This record gives sequence, C-alpha cells and structure tokens, in this order.
Amino acid sequence: MILGLDISTSITGFAIADGDGTLVKVDSWDLRHKPTFPDLYSKIMYCRERLKDISYCYAIDHIFIEPALNMFMMGKSSAHTISTLIKFNGILSWLCFEEFGIEPKYIPAISARKKCGITIPKGKKAKEIVIKFLLDNEPNFIVEWTKHGNPKPQYYDQADAIVMARAGLTCLKEKSES
Repeated sequence: MILGLDISTSITGFAIADGDGTLVKVDSWDLRHKPTFPDLYSKIMYCRERLKDISYCYAIDHIFIEPALNMFMMGKSSAHTISTLIKFNGILSWLCFEEFGIEPKYIPAISARKKCGITIPKGKKAKEIVIKFLLDNEPNFIVEWTKHGNPKPQYYDQADAIVMARAGLTCLKEKSES
C-alpha cells in the first residue's frame, strides 16, 4: 500500500492506494481550529495519532510526500510561514518513519502532477486543474461544494495527496522497469 501526504499546518491531506493505484482511503486532518490546536505541538500530536490509526488499519509499504514550500511567493508567504511549514513537514516525515519504519520519498508537486498526466496551462490555478482532473478521472474522489460552488478547502489537500500517491506508484513502476 502507498501513503501519499500533502502536509500543511492548516489541512493535511492523505491518500492510500493499493499496488494497482486503486484508492483505498482518502481523507484529511483539519488542523485550523484554534481551541483544539493552539500550537504546532498539538497539531503534531494529533497527526501522530492519525498516523498510528493508519498504521493499524493498513499495511503501508511506501510513503510519498510533497516537500515543504521552499521559496518565497510574492504576497503569499513570509519567512516565518516557510520556516513553520518546513519544520512541520520535517516532523511529520520523521513521525512517518517512526510509525511505519519507512523513509518517505519526496516528489515536488510539479513533477507529481506531470507523472499523473496533469498539465497546468499558463496562468491557471494548479489546485483547480488538479481537482477537475480527479473529478473527471477518479470515481473514488468525491467533493463537497460550498454554497458558492467551490470545493470545500479540504478537497484541495486530498487531491494533492492522491496525486502524491499516484506519482509515487509511477516512480515505483519506473524504478522496477529500469
């Protein structure tokens, strides 16, 4: 089984796929609720328990994670935000290794989308294209919509986790063929 993770301090998406690429489980952990998660450590402890749940229910053989954002995006990220994301991604990566005994592999989002056959036209928002691609091609991916007709926020993270799992499977197949 393959575990794909899209790690974020607000919503972390995960997808579990079998060796044929069939989605077994797709979900997310909403970490935005301040009273429940007042700090980074409470989020980490919650994610640790969820990883234990996954470990108990699924025999994970491979883990693929989108690396933390590592460069400034004008108007979208600050040094503090990037530092926090890198820290959180690193800690959850370690928790994966600790829980599953598997060293996670990292696939940049652009490469993962390419491996899944998803192309982002210039000037278009990648997350919206990924959602549309999965809705058109993945029967096990179901989205709830806001009253304004947009996907609820967690589905973007779930979609990215599916892409990570599928890209990881492609990487494994490429490796076995070489």
